[in-house]
Amino acid sequence: MKKLLLNLLLPLGLMAACTNGPKEKSQMMDNDRGKKSEIVREYLSPVRILWQSDESSKTILNSESLLKPGNGQADLVGKDLCTLVGNPDNPPSILLDFGRELHGGLEIVTAIFEGKDPIRVRICLGESVSEAMSGTGESSTSTNDHAMRDFELALPWLGKIEIGNSGFRFARIDLLDTDRTLKLKEIRAISIYRDIPYLGSFKSNDARLNQIWETGAYTVHLNMQEFLWDGIKRDRLVWVGDMHPEVMTILSVFGYNEVVPKSLDLISEITELPTWMNGISSYSMWWILIQHQWYINNGDLEYLRKHQDYIFDLLAVLKSKIGEDGKEQLDGNRFLDWPTSLNDKAIHAGLQSMMAMTFQAGAEIATILDKPDLANEYKSTVELLKKHVPDPNGNKSGGALMTLSGLADAEKMNKDLLAVDQTSGVSTFYGYYVLQARALAGDYQGALDVIRQYWGGMLDLGATTFWEDFDLVWTKNAGRIDELTPEGKTDVHASYGDYCYVGLRHSFCHGWASGPTAWMSQHVLGINILEPGCKAVRIDPHLGDLEWVEGSYPTPQGVIKVRHEKKDDGSIDSQIEIPKGIKHVK
Repeated sequence: MKKLLLNLLLPLGLMAACTNGPKEKSQMMDNDRGKKSEIVREYLSPVRILWQSDESSKTILNSESLLKPGNGQADLVGKDLCTLVGNPDNPPSILLDFGRELHGGLEIVTAIFEGKDPIRVRICLGESVSEAMSGTGESSTSTNDHAMRDFELALPWLGKIEIGNSGFRFARIDLLDTDRTLKLKEIRAISIYRDIPYLGSFKSNDARLNQIWETGAYTVHLNMQEFLWDGIKRDRLVWVGDMHPEVMTILSVFGYNEVVPKSLDLISEITELPTWMNGISSYSMWWILIQHQWYINNGDLEYLRKHQDYIFDLLAVLKSKIGEDGKEQLDGNRFLDWPTSLNDKAIHAGLQSMMAMTFQAGAEIATILDKPDLANEYKSTVELLKKHVPDPNGNKSGGALMTLSGLADAEKMNKDLLAVDQTSGVSTFYGYYVLQARALAGDYQGALDVIRQYWGGMLDLGATTFWEDFDLVWTKNAGRIDELTPEGKTDVHASYGDYCYVGLRHSFCHGWASGPTAWMSQHVLGINILEPGCKAVRIDPHLGDLEWVEGSYPTPQGVIKVRHEKKDDGSIDSQIEIPKGIKHVK
């Protein structure tokens, strides 16, 4: 990943601060394969000191020196150091801002200080200022679950230490030894990510939509670690349902990447049938839907064949969970997304729809793999499932899946449910499917409005990545996550969240929230894949109220490039570059 990552993804006010000075990168080794990995380490100096416990220069001296570019090397010169003086009444503490959400840890370089015994400090990492200022404990919703973000450590005399492996933007450092003086040369963030090019792109006359596309891409990029995670701070796991919108974003931005098949392989290897992946029936269905989409984009028949036995065996398990009346009877954890969790009727509508979608994909997979008998069986199963049409019970997630599966009329569902109070009941995960359903209904403008309001609402609060959950209600009288919450304002991170993500446990970098990136590439740029391996595409842009849009989309044959401009009469003038080997179907 070149300068593009910083230039595209940082708010303009932070870009200059983050890009001054050199940054070293180091390549990691992939021990499993004995080759160099795409994963690299980049060292970033903080862009500002957001808060410090003492402004009198008695216990904290020359803290601004920490903002200067470092080199990671201790030296004997000892010039321009930050000094923290221990004090039992007011222990020195500094809060650093690295400008954007990162995955990784900290590098701390010390100078010569009195006494050679290590000096103890406490580190608190945070995705928000509030989290960095809150330690773990009984009275706090902040945790060390999955990744250590609140811990003590000893710093060496005239040396360096690297610590931490979490998702964060902010870091608070407290001196614990009240009778010692700590001399600091540098504190830098270690950003760990895959060094891969952004082949897909999106740019329009609307800067807000551009930033939303870029933020979704960056959110998923951070989660592309050894495996594809859903969050870089908490739940650093392969959750298959969460993977689906992430994979759609990866296909739109990066094209093929090993992290997807590697993660699909892992979850099938550790899930013995008839057990559901992650204990959730819908997640096993998402695995099949990802397999189908991965083949459509990449055309890798060998990879699909590798999993054919598991796919067909899983479809057999799913078929056994259908009643004679066509009604799904799935067991295990019956889950769509968190906001739908208490709506049993909506969950049933969603699962019924997902069963239809999964067997539709299964029929196509069976045809691709030359299994005509199975293809016919799955088609008959879809028809059986369509005999039972549930009520989504006022839930947008369930209604969207009913639309996408063909169980409901797209225009009617959009008019009666999806377009009504259109940002209410949208979730960061299933919001993608709501957008897809609205596109199927032809309501592209409504979808763009939701993207601007809902996902843009996170950006308005200072987000640089998209969150595990969000509600526009949270923005009322809210403080920003990149500032100390002013008196009288609501601390968004500490005050909200539900289910498993209450308060500061809430993940602020969750890949399942990246849906608008994939959606805008497909529907605004208009790039639709018609044949496996992107051998045939249709370019069908929908600009809504945009004046122009341009961008690119990666394929196995190369990058498709488009530019669309709206003329005075409302028609679209398009410039299209399609690599050799791809048929443009008009």
